Amino acid sequence: MASKRQQAYQDVLNRTPKHIEFDGRVSELFGKNVFHMEVMREYLPSEAFKSMVESIQNGTRLDRKMADQVASAMKDWALTKGATHYTHWFQPLTGATAEKHDAFFKPIGPGKAIERFDGDLLVQQEPDASSFPNGGIRNTFEARGYTAWDPSSPAFVIGKTLCIPTIFISYTGESLDFKMPLLKALHAVDQAAVEVCQYFDKNVTKVNATLGWEQEYFLIDQALFNARPDLMMTGRALFGHAAAKGQQLEDHYFGSIPDRVTAFMREFETEAILLGIPVTTRHNEVAPNQFECAPMFEECNLANDHNLLLMDLMEKIARKHDFRVLLHEKPFAGVNGSGKHNNWSLGTNTGVNLLAPGKNPKTNLQFLTFFVNTIKAIHDHADILRACIASAGNDHRLGANEAPPAIISAFIGSQLSTLLDDIEKNVKAGKMTPEDKTELKLNIGKIPQIMLDNTDRNRTSPFAFTGNKFEFRAVGSSANCASAMIVLNSIMATQLKVFKIAVDKRIDKGEAKDEAILKELQAIIKESKKIRFEGNGYGDEWVKDAEKRGLKNLKDTPRALKVWSDKNVAKLFNDLNVLTPRELEARQEIDFENYILKIQIEARIMEDVIQSMIVPAVVDYQNKIIQNIQGHISILGEKTGKAAAAVQMELIEKISNHLTKMKASADEMLKARKVANNIEHAEDKAIAYCDTVKVHFDEIRYHADKLELLIDDEMWPLPKFREMLFTR
Repeated sequence: MASKRQQAYQDVLNRTPKHIEFDGRVSELFGKNVFHMEVMREYLPSEAFKSMVESIQNGTRLDRKMADQVASAMKDWALTKGATHYTHWFQPLTGATAEKHDAFFKPIGPGKAIERFDGDLLVQQEPDASSFPNGGIRNTFEARGYTAWDPSSPAFVIGKTLCIPTIFISYTGESLDFKMPLLKALHAVDQAAVEVCQYFDKNVTKVNATLGWEQEYFLIDQALFNARPDLMMTGRALFGHAAAKGQQLEDHYFGSIPDRVTAFMREFETEAILLGIPVTTRHNEVAPNQFECAPMFEECNLANDHNLLLMDLMEKIARKHDFRVLLHEKPFAGVNGSGKHNNWSLGTNTGVNLLAPGKNPKTNLQFLTFFVNTIKAIHDHADILRACIASAGNDHRLGANEAPPAIISAFIGSQLSTLLDDIEKNVKAGKMTPEDKTELKLNIGKIPQIMLDNTDRNRTSPFAFTGNKFEFRAVGSSANCASAMIVLNSIMATQLKVFKIAVDKRIDKGEAKDEAILKELQAIIKESKKIRFEGNGYGDEWVKDAEKRGLKNLKDTPRALKVWSDKNVAKLFNDLNVLTPRELEARQEIDFENYILKIQIEARIMEDVIQSMIVPAVVDYQNKIIQNIQGHISILGEKTGKAAAAVQMELIEKISNHLTKMKASADEMLKARKVANNIEHAEDKAIAYCDTVKVHFDEIRYHADKLELLIDDEMWPLPKFREMLFTR
């Protein structure tokens, strides 16, 4: 009888690409299942439409009458799409999205029913989540959470369900999700950026943060996935020796996309287009069976919704193609992990990208203002930035040879570094002469030419300036982008406020506006210089250099999360009205708990796979070898038989050695886990899991992977890396 692994492999070999039908041009399909502005214009009365536009653009509240009209229009439109149910689609602190479906259908009497959906149902819903931990904010009588409509993100239809993007709040009003603090952070950076923009253009009344994400992922055949309990339960392979051929030839990245994968991509991209997600890029990534998709950049809140929606789509559609999507940051040891680069910028209502160089000294001074302030924000709040991307999965990726180190730094390119050094050196302490200003302005005016040849881009810093945006490269592939965007927009808002106060003080003392801005930029450049790094972050030299500079290297999540307890951090978010100290404390507790549970699950799966799969397979193989040795001795006599079976005896010894050490390490891990489970304080417990439980993983894996090489291929129970990564 074939083993589960052998049967799975046979299933893979029999796969063929699915045929995907298309209906019309992609441009004609875009946003077809979205209740967007043009649909609203068609379905809403003019008064209600104007109110919706005002609400979307300026955040004003809709009154009950208008909410009823919007709800009625939304229902009528959804029914034309075949919808039978509606749901408030929200983003709890689990990292995934959640929904509770309710039917439009409502009985109104014997044999009678209507499709009902009014303003109250649109604006608020109560999910069935009485046991949900409410973001760490929970009393018995406050167990429920409530969802509230976010008009700034359009509703959409998936299948037969109208999905309404919402925030999620507790009974007592605290934020329980990612969306609400993100919206508050976006409002904060909007206000702060507008005030600074007023130095340069009085017509600027609104600044939007933009986000363009790049989603990396692995595709594994469903049969092989199901034969791996570790992949099923944790999203990563806890065991598995590297294949002889991995990514060293770099032939996957530059190869053609496999046919089965192309069929999958075409279907999920079509569904994404229907939902208004502007996916434009698909390609192989460096590791075998690793891929990437990316859209055009969008307003930050909408972009984040679209990323979460796409991840859900990918997982659903992958199953139709007999694949499973792996969004874990490091599912396979020895090959590249998966990130989700967040490309962030700020844009004005006048159509200006504030992180793109202009055409003259004035617009370039504006660019430098936002550019330098971004660097200063990264410098001052590096610990928070490290914390916002901390997770059990990302710990495996950060600092590997394909990902930025856990040291927060910013790459800006040698040309811009030289320019900042010139400003630092040439802005005079006293009153600047017209000649001084002219010389500086001439240099500043050269920025567009500099950027045309910004070819020295380095990818080893967590932040990289890429010509018109900052790329936050350390975000993990499974993460909700909002976590990074809440922090990045909040620290930028804080820094811009500090900058505005400092410049205004200089102006009040009699300095000209341009001179005041330049002198403040000079001070900021000096103060934030140590965060700039142009070299190779993968080597030990950078670790030593960073330490000399005073930059932290927080390699694990429990240490990274400690910063949320800092009173200054709590004050920052509270002053901006993004998160209260109570909300921040609750989120820290959840992050600790999430880390603990993930390491706990991995440890338990390791113990299970060792005990129920690896040990039995090893013992069976040992018995076969022992029978062979005994056969030699029985036929040839003890001395000659042992000599003839020397290879077999050596193999038995190697296997026994690895088996004994693997089991001993697993037993030590179990003891450590039992001790850690008795620790009540979340932070202490997380550190214990990191330092006393997780520390055994590599040792256990080392011996298990050596056994994989020693055991008969036919008898090894787990699909191997070569099968999972190279069968397509």
